[in-house]
Amino acid sequence: MSHKHEQLLRTIFSDPPSNNIHWREVESLLNHVGAEMENIPGARLRVKIKRMEAILHRPHHSNTLDRQGIKHLREFLARAGVTVSTMEKS
Repeated sequence: MSHKHEQLLRTIFSDPPSNNIHWREVESLLNHVGAEMENIPGARLRVKIKRMEAILHRPHHSNTLDRQGIKHLREFLARAGVTVSTMEKS
């Protein structure tokens, strides 16, 4: 895993959540971990990692995720087994 993706994962899993996570960085991370992504109506993205699936919402009025979006992303990544500790092992 690149340093950039590792740092992004650390930021996603940090408390309190950062207000400076750009959507394009999230998409890059999802691609890196092998996620299947499908655009669906309403600025949403269906994401599948392994056997886990979630609907993520793209930011509407900015390029950065809000705290709720980060929390949702964090929960999905954790359920899918994509955490800082699991990525350090690979």
